[in-house]
Amino acid sequence: MSGHSKWSTIKHKKAAVDAARGVVFQKFSRELIIAAKLGGPDPAGNFRLRTAIDRAKAAGLPNDNIKRAIEKGSGAGGADSVEELTYEGYTAGGCAIFIEAMTDNRNRTAGDIRSFFTKFGGNLGETGCVGWMFKQVGAIEFPKESTDFDKLFEAAIEANAQDVVEEDEIYKVITTPDDFQSCVETLEAKGFKGSNAELTRIAENTIEVTDEKTALNILRLMEKLEEHDDIQNVYSNFDIPDDLMEKLDI
Repeated sequence: MSGHSKWSTIKHKKAAVDAARGVVFQKFSRELIIAAKLGGPDPAGNFRLRTAIDRAKAAGLPNDNIKRAIEKGSGAGGADSVEELTYEGYTAGGCAIFIEAMTDNRNRTAGDIRSFFTKFGGNLGETGCVGWMFKQVGAIEFPKESTDFDKLFEAAIEANAQDVVEEDEIYKVITTPDDFQSCVETLEAKGFKGSNAELTRIAENTIEVTDEKTALNILRLMEKLEEHDDIQNVYSNFDIPDDLMEKLDI
């Protein structure tokens, strides 16, 4: 499994804790603000906002919070100060790492990220140093327990999806960024409503990590980055064997 897949599994285990800290709410609020700012406040005509609302509701974000974030993004004040940024670098052991952030203070965010890399043996690099290693795709998730794989696969191919993969308790339909919206809408029209739909990134290659200290530093760095309010998504191409993952007990 790729670093992204393994880290996604770890994040699912931490989701309840993150929600309790309010970290998840902050991230979804920022996405709602940016989506409304770029495409307007009407989800019917703003697909990014529509998917952001769906994901926010699935994560338990209260309707009042969703409404306030959309109003802020559509001109009620404060949205102009929020910008989307990316950061790139290397973990301990030389694995690539790509970060998507939303911030109202780029100096603060960059300083925090740089300190995390330093603390856990990595290096913050220049723009473009590793970004090419991560392919952007659309990903639409469906729970296994309520989804017929054969029917989903057939519908996904008809919707011009690239692939359907199995991960833990879900099936994931993979699309190109350009086909993402049409694929979601086509599948919905056929009766398949995803539990989550988003643009994400997949590592083109992986680096196996077998040293325990290096693996622990990588996971601690990923965890610290994910906990930061300004950071929306973190991707890496580490591949830690399952037996080592169990030994680390992360």
